[in-house]
This record gives sequence, structure tokens and C-alpha cells, in this order.
Amino acid sequence: MPSKQDPILQDASEPDPEILLALVSMKMPFGKYKNTVLCDLPVSYLEWFHKEGFPKGRLGILLATIYEIKINGLAGLLEPLKKK
Repeated sequence: MPSKQDPILQDASEPDPEILLALVSMKMPFGKYKNTVLCDLPVSYLEWFHKEGFPKGRLGILLATIYEIKINGLAGLLEPLKKK
């Protein structure tokens, strides 16, 4: 069972602030969009990962999260966090 201490595995009914902050601050560590902030990755790149498989670990979770945010038209919700 996931630990409540683990921010990645928290209850999915609430957005995890640590994940949201990582999406607007962490940069892609490799590939065509290396050094691009995750929330600024193009949907086409995220769709490619969705089709081919997201990386394992935290990066994969973050990429899958930003993919879901973007395909559901919710990217604007990250704007206030980008300004911090």
C-alpha cells in the first residue's frame, strides 16, 4: 500500500503540490527537448511517449501527468505556478 509520505503516490483525488511544482520547474534531462521545462513540452512529444512508453520512475510519472493535463485542456491551471 502506498505511503502517505510519498508525494508521488498520494491519493489521486487531490493534486499533489510537489508534482505540480516539479512540472513547472524541472527540465527534460535528455532528448530532442533537453532543458525544456516539462510543462512546456509539446503535446506531440508527450503523445509519442504515451505511445512508446513513459520512462520509469519519477520522470515517467511527471511526463504522464503533464500529458494528461495537456490532453484534457488543463495546462492553464499551471500558469500561476509558473510565475512563482
